Amino acid sequence: MLRRLPQALALKLALAPLALAAAAEPPAPAVTVAAAETPAQKAARMQWFADAKFGVFIHWGIYAVDGIDESWSFFNGKISHADYLKQLRGFTADKYDPQAWADLIRRSGARYAVLTTRHHDGVALWDSRQGLNVVRDSPAKRDLVGPFVDGLRRDGLKVGLYYSLPDWSYADYDVHTRTQKRYDVQADPARWQRYVSYYQGQLADLQQRYNPDLLWFDGDWEHDAAQWRSADTRRQLLAHKSGVIINSRLNNYGDYATPEHGLPVLRPSAPYWELCMTMNRSWGYQPHDDEYKSTQQLIQILSQTAAMGGNLLLDIGPRADGSIDPRQVERLEGIGRWTTKHAEAIYGTVAGLPLEHYGGGSTLSKDGRTLYLFVHGKPSGDLLVKGLSNRVLRARVVGSNATAQVRVLDKFDWSPYPGLLFVTVPQDALDTDLTVVALELDGPAKPYHEESKPIESNG
Repeated sequence: MLRRLPQALALKLALAPLALAAAAEPPAPAVTVAAAETPAQKAARMQWFADAKFGVFIHWGIYAVDGIDESWSFFNGKISHADYLKQLRGFTADKYDPQAWADLIRRSGARYAVLTTRHHDGVALWDSRQGLNVVRDSPAKRDLVGPFVDGLRRDGLKVGLYYSLPDWSYADYDVHTRTQKRYDVQADPARWQRYVSYYQGQLADLQQRYNPDLLWFDGDWEHDAAQWRSADTRRQLLAHKSGVIINSRLNNYGDYATPEHGLPVLRPSAPYWELCMTMNRSWGYQPHDDEYKSTQQLIQILSQTAAMGGNLLLDIGPRADGSIDPRQVERLEGIGRWTTKHAEAIYGTVAGLPLEHYGGGSTLSKDGRTLYLFVHGKPSGDLLVKGLSNRVLRARVVGSNATAQVRVLDKFDWSPYPGLLFVTVPQDALDTDLTVVALELDGPAKPYHEESKPIESNG
């Protein structure tokens, strides 16, 4: 049976440390930095995230029971809200093995994971004090967040928790569906204040219980920073844990950008960013969604993301019983084979050469002295690197003992142009998914950027 706490009791149970200032906040700055945090301090706080390159997103909730769109199915009128919530009865989690989840994520090569603790439907995966949750309101009858957090930490992985700012099921939230609103925030600020206290109370509860390394917000588009009290929320989160990382979906009161689904064509301007993407077309479990990307395609996406200095947050959607679709397991393990073999070219690297220098994507070691070239498919000839002003000391195929041959052509003493670097990769050293060639340089990489022009003197 579904139960909702009376509003008065719900308000009484809201966590005291999260009482809100009623004053409206200024608009979010274009680049947000925590108060008194220097660039060096932020860089130190963000270092593990910048080095990680690969994480696993987990969308798990009652929407897996019928295999329908998470929250959006009732919001968009495909199903009634009442029928959507009937899925609570089938959410058993009886095959949930949180340590097996964590172990699979570790084998994939991901360095962190982000679990949906509560989506827009308002159904929490832990025993939240307010609102719906699977502990009270489903056959699961237990906390599903804590054991997974423990499993990740046993495997040395960072913990990320997703939290939706809206709760379309909660009586004090203004939006119910795309066509239905419960009230106007401007006309009833006290009711809105109750909702803000509710969501900030849940965040405090999550931090106190699980102490996450990263908080992944969603849904900020429904209200502005002043209404969400975004700056206040950020202050409270950092007051609890000064090292916590926050994504951008808190009306830009976060630490990194979150492009979604589309692999960027141009490198994002944000210094830290993360591409979130599904394996098929669905975030949650939908058994009839067979439009899966292959393991090789996912590895290409991961390598291209790293080449532009970003992270890939790749999604899986477990079933309602807690088991994971074998197609998703296969892809994570396939990625793990590749990341294990090519770890030096991914983890702890920075963005490589711009695409005008090398068309396949590349990364650089932090000291800039090793350039990693991603080789897609089976090349029919040499690789070409343009405008690299360094001498190559050694060229090798990562994950093997093979040596690659290099030759510089079109280099003249009278011209500053560094010439064309051709790299010959042994065919028998090619990886089945994506080959990586390491060029060890005589110093930090120096790309040549001058525009070509007519020769004025060749002697």
